[in-house]
Amino acid sequence: MATTYDFPSDLRAGQEELHQVRAELSALLKRLPWSVEPLDGFSDGAGWRKIERPASPGWTEDEQAEVEKLRRREHELAVFITTHRFWSEVPVEQRMEARTQLKHVHETPPAEGDGDS
Repeated sequence: MATTYDFPSDLRAGQEELHQVRAELSALLKRLPWSVEPLDGFSDGAGWRKIERPASPGWTEDEQAEVEKLRRREHELAVFITTHRFWSEVPVEQRMEARTQLKHVHETPPAEGDGDS
């Protein structure tokens, strides 16, 4: 049976925010043009698969700033999570399993009776 961990609330909150920031960054990057700088479109069928890109108007300064802000926050959260004092309490051989559980802790429904009082 796998060990369950009692993650501190700030570590859980940091992980949840990291999920949110990554989802927001991913959605933003999907909406933006394929190139940061304005570039002409192209088509290349010489490789193992054909690649086509329409002309790109590039990203606006606001779009670039938003991507940079999200990437910076993603980095801050990743550092916070990986250097959290909690990990020093977990035996080295269990840290990978514990880290995996933390990544999915938001998917776990609360235990029976939690918060029902």
